[in-house]
Amino acid sequence: MKLASLKAGRDGALVVVSDDLARQLAANMTLQAALDNWADAEPALQSLAGRVNAGEGEPFDESTCASPLPRAYQWADGSAYVNHVELVRKARGAEMPQSFWSDPLMYQGGSDTFLGPREPIVMASTDWGIDFEGEIAVVTGDVPMGATPAQAAAAIRLVMLVNDVSLRNLIPGELGKGFGFFQSKPSSAFSPVCVTPDALGGAWNDGRLHLPLLVSYNGAPFGKANAGVDMTFDFPTLVAHAAKTRPLGAGTIIGSGTVSNKDADGSPGRPVSEGGLGYSCIAEIRMIETIQQGKPQTAFMQYGDTVRIEMRDGAGQSIFGAIEQRVSAPQ
Repeated sequence: MKLASLKAGRDGALVVVSDDLARQLAANMTLQAALDNWADAEPALQSLAGRVNAGEGEPFDESTCASPLPRAYQWADGSAYVNHVELVRKARGAEMPQSFWSDPLMYQGGSDTFLGPREPIVMASTDWGIDFEGEIAVVTGDVPMGATPAQAAAAIRLVMLVNDVSLRNLIPGELGKGFGFFQSKPSSAFSPVCVTPDALGGAWNDGRLHLPLLVSYNGAPFGKANAGVDMTFDFPTLVAHAAKTRPLGAGTIIGSGTVSNKDADGSPGRPVSEGGLGYSCIAEIRMIETIQQGKPQTAFMQYGDTVRIEMRDGAGQSIFGAIEQRVSAPQ
C-alpha cells in the first residue's frame, strides 16, 4: 500500500496511491490520524488501495504533495552506515571509537516543519556549506519504552526516503560546544509517497531495504549505493535504540543516516563516473578527496544547484516518487 499527503493545511490530506504512482483516492483523514488509530484505519486504507490499483481514482501528481507527514511528533536520525561515519572522522584525523560498531549514533531533529519533496532548500548563505543526505526512513506506530528489536520491527508501519539537509560548515562549531546539532540541521524533505513494508516485497528483508538509492546532482548521476549493504544497524535496532529510555508515539520517524557503501575491494567508494557506486552526500566525496589528495575538490551546494533522490524496483518503476529540490536564496 502506498500513501501520500497532498498539500492542505498543516497536516495534509491523505490519499492512497496506486502502485504505479498514476492514480489516487482520497482517504478523508490525515496520515497522523491513521497512525494514531492504525488497527481500524489500515483495513479501510487497504480497501482503497485495492480500488485505486483496479483503476479507480484521479491522476496522481507528485508536485502537489507535502511530505507524507508534513510535521511529526518526533524525528530522530541514526547513522547506521558506519562506513560514512568512519570516513568523516578519518578526513579530520580523528580515531573512531570501537563502540560505534555496536552502539548506534542518533540525534533528535526538528520535526515541526518538513519540506515538501519538490520545495526549494532556502538558505540565507551558501557559506554555511549546504549539503544533501540521501537516506531511508521508517514511520512507527506506538513503541513501548524498552522495546526489543522484535517489538520494534512489529511497530514499523511505513517506509520512505528522506533528504536530511545539512549545513556542514556550521556543524563543527555546534559539536564543539558538546551539545549536538541544531542550527546545522534545517528542515528535511521526504519522498512524495510512503509505503507499507509488505509493498516492498523481497527488497524489504532483515529490517533493511535492499535496493540502490539513486541520487542525481545537477542532472548527473551522483550515487547509487545499495541501502541494504553496509548497513551496520537495521531499522528494528535503530527503533529499539530510540525507545531505550522513552516510549515512541505513533508517527515517530526514524532515519537511517546517509546511505553509504564501500567499494568492492573494501576501499572508500568511487564516483559513479569512475564505475563506482558514488555517494549519497557531498561531504563523503569531499572526505575521500581529502584523504587521497590532501584537500576537498568538490564544492558544497550553491544557489541554483539541484538534487534528485529516488528508488526504483527491479522493473524500473519508481517506488516512492522523487525528491527534487533546488537551493534558493530567500525572497
